[in-house]
Amino acid sequence: MTTYKSFIAGEWVEPSTGEYAENRNPADTRDLIGRFPRGDVRDVNRAVESAKKGFALWKATPAPARGDILRRVGDILVRRKDEVADLMTREMGKPIAETKGDVQEGIDTAYYAATEGRRLFGHTVPSELRNKWAMSFRRPIGVAGIITPFNFPLAIPTWKIFPALLCGNSVVFKPATDVPHTGHVLVEILLEAGLPPEVIQLVHGPGRVGDAIVNHPDVALVSFTGSTETGSKIGETCGRMHKRLSLEMGGKNAMIVLNDADLDLALEGILWGAFGTTGQRCTATSRLIVQDGVHDTFVKMLVDRAAKLTLGDGRKKGTDVGPLVNEASRENVERYVAIGKDEGATLALGGQRATGGNLDNGFFFQPTIFTNVKAGSRLEQEEIFGPVLSVIKVKDAAEAFTVNNDVAYGLSSSVYTRDVNVSFQALQVLDNGITYINAPTIGAEAHLPFGGVKATGNGHREGGWEVYEFFSETKVGYVDYSGALQRAQIDNY
Repeated sequence: MTTYKSFIAGEWVEPSTGEYAENRNPADTRDLIGRFPRGDVRDVNRAVESAKKGFALWKATPAPARGDILRRVGDILVRRKDEVADLMTREMGKPIAETKGDVQEGIDTAYYAATEGRRLFGHTVPSELRNKWAMSFRRPIGVAGIITPFNFPLAIPTWKIFPALLCGNSVVFKPATDVPHTGHVLVEILLEAGLPPEVIQLVHGPGRVGDAIVNHPDVALVSFTGSTETGSKIGETCGRMHKRLSLEMGGKNAMIVLNDADLDLALEGILWGAFGTTGQRCTATSRLIVQDGVHDTFVKMLVDRAAKLTLGDGRKKGTDVGPLVNEASRENVERYVAIGKDEGATLALGGQRATGGNLDNGFFFQPTIFTNVKAGSRLEQEEIFGPVLSVIKVKDAAEAFTVNNDVAYGLSSSVYTRDVNVSFQALQVLDNGITYINAPTIGAEAHLPFGGVKATGNGHREGGWEVYEFFSETKVGYVDYSGALQRAQIDNY
């Protein structure tokens, strides 16, 4: 059994607490991956002090040179893609095909970030005064606290860490306690690529580590992906301490299937959207809104196909759906199945722990479908983060759009239709940060902004060009070469 360490002040170090937690394979809890540190505020304090020194060095490094290191990170990930995907599946459970996609997202993000090292654009604009130059440019901010979830152990950390580094910030990184090994390997890769050691700090541990990062006065900005409840608490702290904050939180995403939809295409979309990553995505399709003309036909198609999905170890060929990440997640899914029954919804498929053979050793749960779900019910409104799909029948597109919008969250939505007019109407009226036409609710691309509205986020976006605006700040410069006092913002007319 391997005992791992945190990376603080340029060294792999034991936690100040002396405490460790076991990391086990959720598909087979007999498989012990290793022991990982349970750090505390003392470790965070050391990490931030080192990161401050790293920031002083890193911010003086030209942005194209910073990009060169991230390009090398991408090259290493290409070379180690299969290895990293395998360790991710062992650690959090989703099938190898999905974790390979997770690594590819990191590769794409690395190469995109590398090019942004030559594209941190500012603006030059005319001054209102003669013989005066006016311009803006981007500057790094300071120490960035990065707190990430379990479901995309590599992709989400790269969405945050790579732009933070490219913009010239140093990083204190806390990965989720369920996926410390992937975070460990990512830091190893950054160091192998040539990142100065004090620029990246890795502090393993439970929620108290995240709390210490958020509350540290020398952490200038925080990027968090996780639950809305935790994000709200972080928001209160960062608001009080005047920290820049990016929140990516929950979702209750809907796929809308209208009467004119290609039902075979929609079927493939809903299976992937609802049960990919065992429903453990912020973009997972947890609601299916179906127009009455195709409702019965489509639900039968869906139940028949979902019943044939193969559950098992994601590293084994033929597995469609892996385990939930831990026992607490499985118990939460069970609670929502009970809620759905109590609310009068019809259990059309699943609803129980998946057992038998090797499934008994992991946190497996049957793909679950409820029909006759009422708009406004808890099952339809609350995020479950598991393989549970709620089906709601509607009479037309207008009602479908209303049901879609009538939740607290606003991350992703999807509409299956052949009507171009309805498609463009959906893009306008659906209250989400992302809308797909004739595709499921999941699937981000590295060069486009990612994020949502309402309780899903706080207005910032990850991915694409917008994330570089979050991790840098605008400075305006004026050069007056007139040789005389000129007064701007005075009535010169």
